[in-house]
Amino acid sequence: METSVTQPSLSRSDAPEPRAVILMLHGGKDRSQQVVDDRSASWRRCRSMQRTISPGAHAAGVSTWLLRYRRRGWNGGQGPVEDARWALSEVRRELGDLPVVLLGHSMGARTSVHAAAHDSVVGVVGLAPWLPPGERVAGLAGRHLLAAHGRRDRITSYRATAAFVERARAVASSAELHDMGPVGHYMLRRVPAWNDVALSGALGMLPA
Repeated sequence: METSVTQPSLSRSDAPEPRAVILMLHGGKDRSQQVVDDRSASWRRCRSMQRTISPGAHAAGVSTWLLRYRRRGWNGGQGPVEDARWALSEVRRELGDLPVVLLGHSMGARTSVHAAAHDSVVGVVGLAPWLPPGERVAGLAGRHLLAAHGRRDRITSYRATAAFVERARAVASSAELHDMGPVGHYMLRRVPAWNDVALSGALGMLPA
């Protein structure tokens, strides 16, 4: 029997007196009603990244929070985007009106783009993002965007990401594409480089 999940959850790693938050959003599937549990490779991958980048984030006075969606699927976007907005509301409720950078992998990057219009969000860092042709850029108005993509990604498209970044330049405060070289989708090669672009990219979007 499938486990019932009534709300998303957060794994927090807080700086002593945080001045900002990096909210991490993991990947998923196009369509799935499967519950995101501890066996989820997408969630575990981001949890590992969170453990790695948190000391550097804390040194800069920044907390890292990792969202776990209720369901694995994009399913038209409603579920993960609602979960991300809930997480942003939790940041504000718990820590006040702090700036937030959304750090998303794959579907998490797409979710980030859809949630970016929230008042707290100052930017989006997308790792191997899933940004299909026609994805809207309006939510990035006045925000920063950094997309990092490998050229051997067979799950999501480097070209689609490049096209999205180009379109985002018309509305975003900044929009950059970081070429990760001959690596694939799951961030299993050049792990330190993925961690570095995640942390440095997010910190670079925050006010001094």
